[in-house]
Amino acid sequence: MSRPLSRIAPDWWDYTTLDPDLLADVAKLTVEDMEQLSRPGFTVRMFDSLDEFYLAEALEYISAWRRSTPDNPVGICGPIGPTEQLPLVARLVNAMGLSLKDSHFWGMDEWYLDGREAPVDHPLSFERADRELCFGRIDPALAMPEANLHFPKADAAAYEASWSGVRCAVMQGGQGEIKHWAFNDPPRRNGAYTEAPPPPEVYRRQGTRVVELHPLTLVQNARTSGGGNVALVPTHAISVGPVQTWQAERVSIWQAGTHDNPFGQRLTAFMISKGLADAAVPMSLLADHPDVLFNYYRPGIGTCAAEMH
Repeated sequence: MSRPLSRIAPDWWDYTTLDPDLLADVAKLTVEDMEQLSRPGFTVRMFDSLDEFYLAEALEYISAWRRSTPDNPVGICGPIGPTEQLPLVARLVNAMGLSLKDSHFWGMDEWYLDGREAPVDHPLSFERADRELCFGRIDPALAMPEANLHFPKADAAAYEASWSGVRCAVMQGGQGEIKHWAFNDPPRRNGAYTEAPPPPEVYRRQGTRVVELHPLTLVQNARTSGGGNVALVPTHAISVGPVQTWQAERVSIWQAGTHDNPFGQRLTAFMISKGLADAAVPMSLLADHPDVLFNYYRPGIGTCAAEMH
C-alpha cells in the first residue's frame, strides 16, 4: 500500500506520510515515557531550568576546545537555532582564559542566495550571528585563528576538506519543525522517490550541499527569525551533510520547546530509540549514529492533548 500524501505539502516527503498508527502512538507519550527512551548509543537528558539548559549547551564548546592540542586539534560544529548559548560560550572562554589557538569551529549551515552563500552583511546571515554573538566577543588574545573558523559556502570543497585531520568532538544542533538537523530537510516526492522516500543509506551519502527547503521550514524560519514574513526567507540553503555528521564523535540536539512542537519532540526521540530510520523524518536517520544525545527543557516539552486557543 502506498504511503499517504503529505498533509503539509503534497509534493514533498515529511512526517505526515508515516503510518498513522505510529503517529497516534507517539502523541500518547508522556514526559516520563520519553525519559525511558534512552538506549546504548542514544541518551535522553532532561533539564528543569533554562539557565542550566543553555549553560550545559555552552559547556559542550568548552569541553571540546579544552581537549584540543597542536598535534591533535579538536573542534565543534554548532548551530544558529538555538543561539542563546553563544554569548555564554564567549563569557566562559574569557573567564577561563582559554586559548583557542588550536581549536576549530564549523558552522552548520547558511542561506543560499543568487547562486552563492548569503553575505555576512545579510540580516539573516548565520555566519554574522556566530561572529556577533560569540566569536566577536572573545578576548583577541584568546581568539580562534580565522583559518580555524569554517563556514559552509556554495562551493563546499574547502569546507568539506576542513573536516580532515581535525576531530569533531560534537555536532550540536536544534530540531526544526520538519524534523531536520541543520538544513537536512526531507526531499521532494518525485522521480525515483515518488512512492517512497530515499532509503536511509542513500540519504546518508550526501555531503555539504545546497538544499531546497521544505515549505514548513520556510514558515518556521519566518516565525523565528523574520517576524512571520515568509517572503524574506530564502528558498534554498547550504547544509552540513550526513557525511560530516557521521564524522562527528557525538551528535547533541538541544530542544527548549521553541523550535519544534510537543509532537515533534516526541516523534524523533521515539524513532531513534526504536531504530526507525526514515528519510521523511531526517532526524530519525541518527538512529544509526553511534552516539546521539537529546537534551530537553522539561517544561518546554508540553502535551499533545487538544487545546483550544
